[in-house]
Amino acid sequence: MKNFLLPLALIIFLVSGCGGVKDVDNIGYKKIYVIGLDAEYAPMGFKDENGKIVGFDIDLAKEVARRMDVEFEFRPIDWNNKIAELNSRRIDIIWNGLDITPERQEHILYSKPYLDNRQILLVRADSNLNIHSEYDLAGKVVGTQAGSNSETYVEYDETLRNSLKEFRTYGSFKTAFRDLESGAVDVLIVDEIAGRYQITKVQNKFKALEVTIGPVTAIGIGFRITDIALRDEVQSVFSEMIKDGTAKKISEKWFQADLIKSGR
Repeated sequence: MKNFLLPLALIIFLVSGCGGVKDVDNIGYKKIYVIGLDAEYAPMGFKDENGKIVGFDIDLAKEVARRMDVEFEFRPIDWNNKIAELNSRRIDIIWNGLDITPERQEHILYSKPYLDNRQILLVRADSNLNIHSEYDLAGKVVGTQAGSNSETYVEYDETLRNSLKEFRTYGSFKTAFRDLESGAVDVLIVDEIAGRYQITKVQNKFKALEVTIGPVTAIGIGFRITDIALRDEVQSVFSEMIKDGTAKKISEKWFQADLIKSGR
């Protein structure tokens, strides 16, 4: 009887060990990690004309995955539900122009920041609106993305919020840009990176106003609060990419400039 139980115990141990390969907190195995993103947030992560997910953050993530010897699966999500998606384990990482804010840090474990970002205003190219600060938005129909840093800022500032004729939030920037073009909204508050990229892709439709809304923020990669080992491994690899110039080359590909924060 003892001779039978010993191999059985070994089998149970081996099976249990193999089960650990699927645990998202284990870093040393070949596996798939799911990255959640807004698939209409160009140039960070978006679908091209062939339906393939591409972008600046996508290129960075793919290089990290290659160096870690793992696979990253890119899964479009409702950006407004990103924290719930992360905590429910439907995704493992948020890598898509994610602003670092005190509110989000209560629920998200961040990498070190790798980009700076600010919220600017976009209007139609033929607009003659006289806007020089956020206070000039009074009486205007203003839109932004649901779940964004700019939505939080406007909703928190009751004076600003109450001064607007209407404040609209959108599930995707694609719909927001369409409403701006049609005149359904007067002004969009957008991430500068996304806004200026959109201007270059649809010339003569929109223009940016040199008005900053809210504080300048930093962008980082988001993980579950408990996934410290995964965060640290991704950070280590990403820091090497910054050091050896790979991140710079990817930035220059998408922005024609090196926007990566150095010294990370």
